[in-house]
Amino acid sequence: MQSSLSLRQMSIPKGLGYLTIMAPRNLLYMRSNFLFGSRCWMVRFSSEILFKSVSFRLFSMKCGNADSEPLENEELLNNLLTMGVDVDMAKKRQPGVFNRRGTNEQNLKTFLLSKGTSKEVIAGIISRYPRAMTRTPESLSNQWGLWRRIVTSDLKIVAILERSPESFFRSSNNLNLERNIEFLYSVGLTRKCLCRLLTSALRTFSNSLELNKRMVEFLQEVCLSLGNNDPTGFVRNIIFKNPFILIQSTKRVKTNIEFLQSAFSLNNEQLLVLICGPGAKILDLSNDCMTRNYTNIKERLFSLGCTAEEIRKFVLNCPDVIFLG
Repeated sequence: MQSSLSLRQMSIPKGLGYLTIMAPRNLLYMRSNFLFGSRCWMVRFSSEILFKSVSFRLFSMKCGNADSEPLENEELLNNLLTMGVDVDMAKKRQPGVFNRRGTNEQNLKTFLLSKGTSKEVIAGIISRYPRAMTRTPESLSNQWGLWRRIVTSDLKIVAILERSPESFFRSSNNLNLERNIEFLYSVGLTRKCLCRLLTSALRTFSNSLELNKRMVEFLQEVCLSLGNNDPTGFVRNIIFKNPFILIQSTKRVKTNIEFLQSAFSLNNEQLLVLICGPGAKILDLSNDCMTRNYTNIKERLFSLGCTAEEIRKFVLNCPDVIFLG
């Protein structure tokens, strides 16, 4: 016991040995006295700190939100109301536009009026697609000129805008649009075919040039592999009958062509006739949808007493039936 105590005392500075021995008992007394004897002081001190910190935090959050919330452009609202725009509808469609400081609603109005658009149509365009107000006059003029390479008159473009304003105002990448127009003309598509793409499958012109090239080259390869020596005519025919094909993947179209050939036991010549004719319209379907719908058609017609050959001829003569679920 003596040796143990002396070792403990030797490990600390001189004069602290006794304190070390008495530490457990003194600490217990001090802890109880501090916690219980001064409990009221601790509660009062802690509550003051708590409520001060909470009130400060709430105040700082309120100020932060007030500073971060963008204010609506009052001048823009007044201009739109004067133009007859349905502001409530526009806010629901694209609310972020109303927090911008740089809008071009007056320039947009002037530009569209110069193209023969009525004030009522302009108000409808902005109501349904307010992002149109963010386009600059230069961008609008350039895009209009590119569309005129496809559409024969300004009034026809106005009709498209009235029906679907987002088709014109969604993208401002005029360089990509120009490149796609030049490429599609170069592969033999006519102005009528491009106009059909513009009004039915506008995303064709938003595709990168590489994507459109890939699909056209794929269709040309399909044409040659099936024994047709006119890939330009083949591509033009397919795209005109199915304008949505350029916005699909080559993998989807390839799988659908292979399915048609195997499901109906077609040779190359028969397959070529099908996809150049009524079968072109179903080439953009999803592979699962085509397979599932064809299976359902067969089961239904079998239940009505049709033979396998009758079902085959029926679907080949009217492949649009595969659209039915």
